[in-house]
Order: sequence, then structure tokens, then C-alpha cells
Amino acid sequence: MAFEPPRRLVRALGETAPDGDGWLDALPETVRQAVALRGLTVERVQVPGGRSSLVVLVRRADGTPAVLKLAPPRARPEAERAALAHWGGLGAVQLLEADGTAGVLLLERLHPDVSVRSLPEAKALLEAAGTLRRLWVAPPAEFPFETVGGRTGRQAEAMRASAATDPEVAPLVGAALAARDALLAAPPEHRLLHGTFRQSKVLAGERMPWLAVGPDPLVGECAFDLARLVRDRVEDLIATPAGAATTRRRVKRLAQSLDVDQERLRGWTLFRAVESGVRARRVGRERDAELLLEFAGWL
Repeated sequence: MAFEPPRRLVRALGETAPDGDGWLDALPETVRQAVALRGLTVERVQVPGGRSSLVVLVRRADGTPAVLKLAPPRARPEAERAALAHWGGLGAVQLLEADGTAGVLLLERLHPDVSVRSLPEAKALLEAAGTLRRLWVAPPAEFPFETVGGRTGRQAEAMRASAATDPEVAPLVGAALAARDALLAAPPEHRLLHGTFRQSKVLAGERMPWLAVGPDPLVGECAFDLARLVRDRVEDLIATPAGAATTRRRVKRLAQSLDVDQERLRGWTLFRAVESGVRARRVGRERDAELLLEFAGWL
């Protein structure tokens, strides 16, 4: 098959591994082998696709539509496999192959171009929150998932380094790190989390109206998972004069609807927005950084 990885994927991988790691160069052959091994027929590569994986729309030998997803080791695809297996299709896309090639997942086909972002904002938040609730289950004992403390610890180190050379972001970084320290002191629960949940990660399905895709799973408190959803459509929030007030109402509404402590949700929303903003600034995505840091300032 003629193959060229989507530009969005190439650009994003260049940000996380500027010197490359060989995965992208080997991708055409990896796809060919994965397709041949499973007797799949390729329909098309999903474009623009994700920032950390390649998604190929395929059909199985019996004609059933499916998705072949390939991801480099740094995207933790085996953790995704373990989480999807544990959820068993409840709230998330169904894993069709329990034991597969490392870094290759065969998944139920959803409607890849229809996410809850297609709904009016209030309805989108409601549907996304309902989907997320189904994912918050006790983690399996047999897979060593990363913890919220571990992941945010690495992020905190990078944030400190950025603040040391960029005084403009130092106050927000200081507030975000202080919030993280306080939140990690007494987490209220220990659940399996999606890890990168937002409206675009919830796609329309046939089995269920909406199902989550693309987890980067970890274990910890629910407020951490919900925090990314708070800033969905951040560009719209920034564009309106009532953006700050709308954000505060959104924090309150989401916290109440999912029985999450409002202040803990605010704290994790602050940390995650600052972390994303500082990281965007570090790799030269100035517009994204500006939006995220302004949003963080409202919290």
C-alpha cells in the first residue's frame, strides 16, 4: 500500500523526540506486517489523526470494520491495551485482540469523524462527563500503571526548569506546583483514569452512543482526569468577555455532576493548564501557550 504518515503525527513526534527514535522510519513496514499478519484490508489512514499514534481504518477477513492503531513505546501502547481490556468495552472502545504485537492495537470501529464536540457545548460536556464516569473503576492488580504522582512529578521537573529560564511563566508555575503538592498530600481515591480525556476523545459508536478512545491511562484521583475536560474549547472561552466566569461555572458544574471536590478539580485544572502551556511554549507553539496560560490565570 502507498503510505505516508499524517503531517500532524510527524510534527508532534518531532516535538517529543527531536532526534527521532527510528519508529517513524520503520512505520510503513510495521503497518504492512501488521495488516498481513491479521489478514486485514486497508481502507484509509485516518487524517489528521492523533499526535502520538497512527490510526488505520481496516476491515477484517470477515468484512467487519475495525481500526488498527500503531504507537511508539513512549506513547505507552501496552498500558492502553491493559486499560481497554480492563474496561471491557464499558465506556471505552472495545479491544478486539487481547494479545497482539507490541505497539499494535486492533480496535472496534467507531465513527472516527464524529465526536461529542459536534454537539452544542452544554450537551457535549454532559455526554463527555457521563462517559468518563464509566471509566473510573478500581485498577487491575496485574498491570503496573503509572500514578498521577509519578507522571506529574516528571512534568513538575520540566516546569521548574522552564520557570528558571523564563521569568514570565514563573508565577503561574509556582502556583501550579504548590497546588500539586497540596493535592498529592491526601488523594481521596485510587481509580483507573483515562489520562488524556477531552471531548475529542469521545466518539460516536454503534454499541453505545458515545465511547472513549485514546487513553494514556494512569491511576489516581478522579479530579485529575476531569481537569482536562474543564478547558475544552479553550479558544472559545478566551474569545468571550465572560470566559473567566464561564470557566468557574464549568468547574462547579462538572464537580457537582461527577461528585468530585470542586477545589481539587480547580487545583488539578490549574496544574494541567500551566503544564500544557509551558510545554507548548517550550516547543514554539506560542499561540497555544498564550491561550493556556491566560486560561490558567483565571483559576
